[in-house]
Amino acid sequence: MDSSKPTAVVTKIVRKPQIIPRTEHGVSRSEISENALKVLYRLKNAGYHAYLVGGGVRDILLGLKPKDFDVATDAHPEQVRELFRNCRLIGRRFRLAHVHFGREIIEVSTFRASHNDAVDGEGHEEDGRIIRDNVYGTLDDDVWRRDFTVNALYYNIEDYSIVDYVGGLEDIKNRQLRLIGIPEDRYREDPVRMLRAIRFAIKLDFSIHPVSEQPIRKLAPLLEEIPEARLFEEFLKLFMSGQSEKAYQQLREYGLFAKLFPQTEEFLNRGDEFIHKLLISAFRNTDTRLAEDKPVTPAFLLAALLWVPVRDLANDHEGNGLSEMDAIHLASDAVISHQISSTSMPRRFTHMARDMWALQVRLKNIRGKRPLKLLAHQRFRAAYDFLLLRAEAGEDVQELASWWTAFQEEHMDIQLAAKKEHQKKRFRHRQKRFR
Repeated sequence: MDSSKPTAVVTKIVRKPQIIPRTEHGVSRSEISENALKVLYRLKNAGYHAYLVGGGVRDILLGLKPKDFDVATDAHPEQVRELFRNCRLIGRRFRLAHVHFGREIIEVSTFRASHNDAVDGEGHEEDGRIIRDNVYGTLDDDVWRRDFTVNALYYNIEDYSIVDYVGGLEDIKNRQLRLIGIPEDRYREDPVRMLRAIRFAIKLDFSIHPVSEQPIRKLAPLLEEIPEARLFEEFLKLFMSGQSEKAYQQLREYGLFAKLFPQTEEFLNRGDEFIHKLLISAFRNTDTRLAEDKPVTPAFLLAALLWVPVRDLANDHEGNGLSEMDAIHLASDAVISHQISSTSMPRRFTHMARDMWALQVRLKNIRGKRPLKLLAHQRFRAAYDFLLLRAEAGEDVQELASWWTAFQEEHMDIQLAAKKEHQKKRFRHRQKRFR
């Protein structure tokens, strides 16, 4: 078998590593962070093996600018900490060393081996899922613990070569994403890999290899076993990177979106055309703002993702005699409580979403001095933008949205004064925190 040609399933027994010398690949030290080079060289000079690995190598080969740089070494976390005063050890499930250089963090991981080689309980699985992963090994062991072939390329600081065990270079050339190992087993080890497959395919504009793609729909329910906070981290990576519309479409195609937002999926499955239009508009708005380097907040997407479940439940409460404001508050509480049992959302974002929903009711009152007071509200601009989003998606609020657009233009001075006051409050709050 030709070891240079990737196969559908990458297993340890089918391939020996290729060593690609510096003259035959495009990774240059000039494209690697100075701080990452410091870590690599200090490990090397201390007698350890050190490699740049993962997205840093992959992105340079693709002509992209890496967001971060990871290092793999045979030094144990405690040994890394001895070499770097600016090092912190983190994690229990995966013990890692973070070397801090101001805002830049170089993540250093120790080569890991199979759980079959574990001693003293350092490797542990439950129902095929990795619960603890501190089984140390060699480079030959470590590569088989990586997730995708394109993330398993090792840049050797000793001779500037690239070590490729799994056909990662060929997959980069073919622009395809393949799991290392048997896909179903790897997804069961860590179901979040299904979300990562979607995210990398979108980010890199790769296709997912059919064999790696095939088990995803069947195994989607495994995401229910993942801690809600970890799913929120994946939500941010998927939806706040500038390609949220593609992420939404891919997640729905593979049956994963329902595990992140089950209430929203229920309305989508009913064939509710408005909710689909609302979400597409929200995602496109977010992607456009990110492309223009404008500020965005997950709270806005959260408000859009859960608006129809909130509105529907609020209508039921109104039918039972509650006021419109009480109904929206009660519905917000119930929908948020249900949501955080699937994907956790920090309170600062859920509170902002609640305010935006409540203000949709208050924006209806355009008599007297109330509109002027609303202009000075801290959440007014977010609520107004959300009102425009509802109108764009076809909800019957276009006339109200037009009224508020004209009213703002007439009273721009009030908004500017309110904005300055909010900035002063934030500044005073920050001062208090650091006293």
